[in-house]
Amino acid sequence: MAALVYRLSCLALVLAVAAAYTFKNCIETRDGARNLGFKCIQRKETNISAIMDDLQGHVINLSIWGNSIPHIPDKAFTRFTDLQLLRLDSNNVSTIDALAFSDLHQLRSLNLSFNNISQLSPSLFASLHNLTFLLLRGNRLKRLPVEIFFAVHKLGTLILQENLLTNFSEIVESVSHLGNLSILMLCHNKFTSLEHNRIAFPKSLTKLYLYQNKLSTLGCQRSFLSGVEILDLSYNSRLTAEDFAGVDLERTNYLKLDTTAVDVIKLLNISNIQAGHVDFTGTGVKNSSLLLELCEVLRRKMKYLNDLRLGNNNIRDLANDTLSRCPTIRMSLDLSRNQITSRSLQESNSTCLRFLGENRSLKTIIMENNKLTRLYSCRNVRPFHKLEELKLRYNRILSVYSYAFHHTPNVVTLNLNINNIAYLAHKALKGLVRLRTLRLDNNLLTDLFCDTFEDLTSLQTLNLRNNRISVIFNKTFSRLNNLATLDLGGNKISQIRPAGLEGLRNLSNLYLDGNHLNQIDMCLHPVFEGMLKVLDLENNFIHFSRLTVISPFVNLSRLEDLKLGNQRLYGLKLLPRKFFHGLGNLTSLYLTNNQISYIAVDAFDELKRLRFLTLNKCCDVNIPLLPGMFKNLRNLSKLTLENAGIQNFSREVFGNLSRVQSLQLNHNGMQSLDVGMLSDLHRLRYLDIRNLPLSCTCLNSQLQNWTVINQRVQVVYVYNLPCQEGQKNFYNFETNVCYIDLGEFLFFSTAVAAALLTVIPLLYVKLYWKMKYGYYVFRSWFGEQWRKFKEEEENCTYDAFVSYNSNDEVWVMEQLLPKLEGTGSSLKLCLHHRDFEPGRDIVDNIVAAVYSSRKTICVVSRNFIQSEWCSLEIQLASYRLFDEHRDVLLLVFLEPVSERQMSSYHRMRKVMLKKTYLQWPSSDCINPEQAQELFWNQLRRAVKAGSKLEMEDGDETRAAPDDLGDSDTQTLIADGNYYTY
Repeated sequence: MAALVYRLSCLALVLAVAAAYTFKNCIETRDGARNLGFKCIQRKETNISAIMDDLQGHVINLSIWGNSIPHIPDKAFTRFTDLQLLRLDSNNVSTIDALAFSDLHQLRSLNLSFNNISQLSPSLFASLHNLTFLLLRGNRLKRLPVEIFFAVHKLGTLILQENLLTNFSEIVESVSHLGNLSILMLCHNKFTSLEHNRIAFPKSLTKLYLYQNKLSTLGCQRSFLSGVEILDLSYNSRLTAEDFAGVDLERTNYLKLDTTAVDVIKLLNISNIQAGHVDFTGTGVKNSSLLLELCEVLRRKMKYLNDLRLGNNNIRDLANDTLSRCPTIRMSLDLSRNQITSRSLQESNSTCLRFLGENRSLKTIIMENNKLTRLYSCRNVRPFHKLEELKLRYNRILSVYSYAFHHTPNVVTLNLNINNIAYLAHKALKGLVRLRTLRLDNNLLTDLFCDTFEDLTSLQTLNLRNNRISVIFNKTFSRLNNLATLDLGGNKISQIRPAGLEGLRNLSNLYLDGNHLNQIDMCLHPVFEGMLKVLDLENNFIHFSRLTVISPFVNLSRLEDLKLGNQRLYGLKLLPRKFFHGLGNLTSLYLTNNQISYIAVDAFDELKRLRFLTLNKCCDVNIPLLPGMFKNLRNLSKLTLENAGIQNFSREVFGNLSRVQSLQLNHNGMQSLDVGMLSDLHRLRYLDIRNLPLSCTCLNSQLQNWTVINQRVQVVYVYNLPCQEGQKNFYNFETNVCYIDLGEFLFFSTAVAAALLTVIPLLYVKLYWKMKYGYYVFRSWFGEQWRKFKEEEENCTYDAFVSYNSNDEVWVMEQLLPKLEGTGSSLKLCLHHRDFEPGRDIVDNIVAAVYSSRKTICVVSRNFIQSEWCSLEIQLASYRLFDEHRDVLLLVFLEPVSERQMSSYHRMRKVMLKKTYLQWPSSDCINPEQAQELFWNQLRRAVKAGSKLEMEDGDETRAAPDDLGDSDTQTLIADGNYYTY
């Protein structure tokens, strides 16, 4: 009963909730308390309704991408009326029904990119009144219905790039009424002109992107583009300057013409666009003469120029003072993606930015993606005091000579990364006292000298990643008192000298990952005390072979983020005792991809403020997690243990993680999880148990129920969890047999056992023979004996069956048998020693004898009462008497039997009270011979009574009343003695 009640209550709970807090194809995400979202990524379902059928109704953000969903039906999202962001990209969608997005009145962003959509219904977006962002990139659209955007009045950004659109006029007409549209991207289509049938863009449109189409002419009215501020027409190779004649571009702030046939000098002469708003990248200004001509045109039109973009023009050399004829450039000069070499600059005496001439107001110079190989000394060059940013990435710089930046003393950002710098002179950076960011990563540096950075007292970020540095010498960074971030990752550092990090008093982020360190000697650098917050030591050779070591982190009391993952060759091996001593403020710890075989029980004791801990792939298989190892991690909110070799999930180990919100246990060896332990994690909201070898047995019946009906914790993809056996799913394996309350079961079973122990003795005394009789009668019936037992009386084989004890056999053979079967008598008796069938079961013989005889004579004596077989015989005869209501039982007492001796024979006593019985006269009676004669007469009469045989003999007593059936006891007086019969 208790199990049934439990199951019914669970069923009621399941029916009461809208959906269980686990989802077949999605993972819930939350941004704040109310911003509910779901990610349904790379699922096997092809029906979008099947993906979403168990999602909750108040969804704000829904991302369904990376699937194979060819069709989106009508009202596919009608349940999600609160939806604001919907992502359906990369799903191979080919058709969308007209009412697919009906009822999504709150939707603000819709992404349908990278599908196979070839056409859209005119009413597809009719319900999207609040839509502001629509992305249809990467489809197969050839045309758009004119009325398709009729209802989306708030649309601000429309992205239609990478389609097959050809009719520009239809696009203009479809968006002309959108008073909030500001961005329209039509790149990578097949437009040949901007013809628009006198229909204008909305006045709100300010950014129009048309790059990489097939435009051969603009073909638009003069005012058509007058409101566009950013116009990108690049990679339309057929456009010429003449196409812009008569087009109003006065308000255009940025015009990009990269890789077109436009002659920009002619464009500036025939167009009303301001010269400073044209991007000259990729416009064919490829030599000094063209550049000088351009500068002269620009100077005629303006005195000052904010930005001059000359990238991707195949410029090979820059003569001295080349840009002197240009207007004063106030902000930036972009010369990236050209063919400028160090030799050409040296030959034209244009090194050290001499090609700028008197243009000394620049703040930024970009010379990336050129062919510079050397940066020469600029000690005697007139400085550019206003230059703040110098970008020289993606060149081929091998050497940087002393005083290479002496002419740019006020540079704040210097990017020399992604070059081939192998030689950095001692004084190469001399004079950069205001430099704050220095990028030297991805070069070939091998050595750093104590005076390399001596002037960089304002430096805050130094990136030296992916070089070939092997040793950090003493005082290398001694002057970098303001450095906050030092990135030395990806080098070959195997040694840091005792004073190698001296001077870094304000360092907060130190990256030493991907080096050759085999120990952590941070304790040698007390300069970090109270400042360092991020320390990355991943992918080194750090390992421990002793359980007790001095903690290397004792001076890092403010460290918040520590990475120790991916140690080569064999991982950390051990986490020694009190290993993290001193890290009282640590909030994030990464120990991934180590082969830890032992973690000391007190290794994490100091990490009382830790909030994030990842142990993914951290450990050997079957690593013992000692009870109490996480006992102080009471502030931990996210614990990732993916593929960590964990075999058990016990309260002793995980019991103190009371604030954990996210727990990842996937790819471990646990065959079961303690539901009580999970329930104790009161703040748990996300649980990942994918790829656990969970057994589908009663051991996990509670876990199955918990994962399906709990409303507090999201269990990722429970419906996809297989059983360890691999033939069924975990969420619905049969558990009916498991729901037995052991306590109640033991109580009821004990109660029943006690009752049976009390009742059985009583039943034994009262009903023993009845049960035994029933058993044997059933056996006889099963053996087709009932046919014999139910024959009519006249067909009985014997007149009487004599039941007696073997001790009374002499009386039976010498007295009873001669008197009843003797000369002149027609009676036939059944005696067991004479008439029982040999080889037959004795009980079957007894039952057959009782039912094949008209009467049963029980010769009662003290020995008879003590005999089990005699008792069975009289019980069978008495049952026949009461069952058939025939006078079939005759009791003959050979000797007096006391009431106490008869007490166990309830049936016999009942017969004695109801029927007459005979008692053999004792030898001390007055006339024993007369009494015995009377006894035999009465016995013969009783045997014959009510029989057919009695009437055939002509006995005068044949019509006598049924004396034996009288309810009153009759008494025979013989020689002054009373004989009861």
